[in-house]
Amino acid sequence: MPHTVALLAAASEEQGPGNTLRIVLLVSLVGAALLAWFLLRGYRNDDNND
Repeated sequence: MPHTVALLAAASEEQGPGNTLRIVLLVSLVGAALLAWFLLRGYRNDDNND
């Protein structure tokens, strides 16, 4: 994990953590949406397909 933090810090160069935090937040939100979709699709009522 420390290597990842150092890599992100080096990649951002003198921009500060703003862009990195935006990317992490965006990926987190997309991941949460995909996880919710994956979990909730199992609760769909498929009995109407008869």
